[in-house]
Amino acid sequence: MKLNHAILNTPGALPGYRMPAFDRPAMLRRTAEAPTWLHFGSGNIFRMFPAVLCQRLLNDGLWDTGVICCEGYDGEIVEKSLRPFDNLAAAVTLLPDGSVEKEIVGAIAESLTLPADLPRVQELFRRPSLRMVSFTITEKGYAVRGGDGELLPAVASDLESGPKSCRTFLGQLVACCMGRFEAGGAPLALVSMDNCSHNGEKLSQAFFTVLDGWRAHGFVSEDACGWARKNLSFPWSMIDKITPRPSEAVEHVLETDGLENMEILVTAKHSYTAPFVNAEKPQYLVIEDDFPNGRPPLEKAGVLFTTRDTVNAVESMKVCTCLNPLHTALAVFGCLLGYESIAAEMQDGDLRSLITEMAWKEGMPVVIDPGVIRPADFLREVLEQRFPNPFLPDTPQRIATDTSQKIPVRYGVDLRLHLERGDAGSLVRMPLVLAGWLRYLRGVDDGGAPFECSPDPLLAKWQPVLRAIPFGEQASAGAFGGLLEETAVWGVDLREAGLLDRVVADFNRLNEGPGAVRRVLHELAQQS
Repeated sequence: MKLNHAILNTPGALPGYRMPAFDRPAMLRRTAEAPTWLHFGSGNIFRMFPAVLCQRLLNDGLWDTGVICCEGYDGEIVEKSLRPFDNLAAAVTLLPDGSVEKEIVGAIAESLTLPADLPRVQELFRRPSLRMVSFTITEKGYAVRGGDGELLPAVASDLESGPKSCRTFLGQLVACCMGRFEAGGAPLALVSMDNCSHNGEKLSQAFFTVLDGWRAHGFVSEDACGWARKNLSFPWSMIDKITPRPSEAVEHVLETDGLENMEILVTAKHSYTAPFVNAEKPQYLVIEDDFPNGRPPLEKAGVLFTTRDTVNAVESMKVCTCLNPLHTALAVFGCLLGYESIAAEMQDGDLRSLITEMAWKEGMPVVIDPGVIRPADFLREVLEQRFPNPFLPDTPQRIATDTSQKIPVRYGVDLRLHLERGDAGSLVRMPLVLAGWLRYLRGVDDGGAPFECSPDPLLAKWQPVLRAIPFGEQASAGAFGGLLEETAVWGVDLREAGLLDRVVADFNRLNEGPGAVRRVLHELAQQS
């Protein structure tokens, strides 16, 4: 069987699958006549989460239009994983007991790419029926400046060339909003759903960097800028759903069920894509309720709408305490110990003890309680259901990507809170993870074999420094070439927090030679 629209009209074609329970041709007509939701980013998280939320509303008769997606980075995702399948997707939920829940997602009404479909995107922005534009384009999609604070060359070029000749996605987005202003100026919510801190603020800052630049160059009027600041909203959000790359095991399940052409593809831009997506069951989406032109009733599908402060508190709970720091710990030590699965690491008593004790004894005393989600319940779900799920193909190597950019938030925030409490110097496991990252940077595992560190913008700068410290040497703080003094990396002044000497001592213990990492972790677990 082919995954296409015809399969929806074949009763019993896919037993065991949850099928769209709405009139899809009618939905497509209504969406074409009065589009309400445009989403940028057509990857795995979009098809597994926002698109499924839309399907829930359609199934229950609570909404009558679908979501239109547009891919601005890797058009092959649309061209190879959506359009050949009539914009349907197979969504597979991986449960901890090894069973799966399977659903055919039919809520995607149209799939577009940039720059090929820019005229269609411009048309959509001019439609007053459009109520929200959402994004899962990764944090890098909002970048307008480099590490030196200077505008990126492509952005600078857009500012000089103006709205009609822009090349960057951000430039095209701002230009589309200017088209909306010219078409009558209906309000609009621009909703980042990317998994990064203060995502709405990042989108807003990037947006107005371009818009204000165009105003300075005389390309847009003061009235247009004033309209944008008054009528465009940039709600903050927190999204959480582990959605790894498509799994070969899931591909086999779908093909056994009779679905054709489920192959996993790697695009020229190194995206892993397929006509299906797989993910865990737990999911959270908390959004600041700031929609000046209305919105779909997504609260009926489980989305929490609240204030910006509460969104920020939920994000802090997750990113700074209850999930992301634990992921980073498993990432660096998992690579050092040769693991290729987060779930397998959770069967390792030493690693499980490390993150469990760190979360409960060092994280929870300073956790920010958002009120809408209980931190203790969230943490238990992470430790007891999510991380141990053996059927979720997530790897420490993936999570170790860009660790230098993650530490300031995943550890720095809680370290600062402990510093304010006056007890940062008594921490044990958090500084050990920081030392573990330093040991990881050497690119040599605990057995003495080399491995390739995951991509990181600071890898080229600091890996040579760490590799220059021999095994067994009792290094001093000066041996780290100033890295320990880089507060931008740690999110806190390690010396002020009373942690610099501890991090150095922990590194030296981890760096004594083959087997040292395991020995240190085991000794700590025995003390718990």
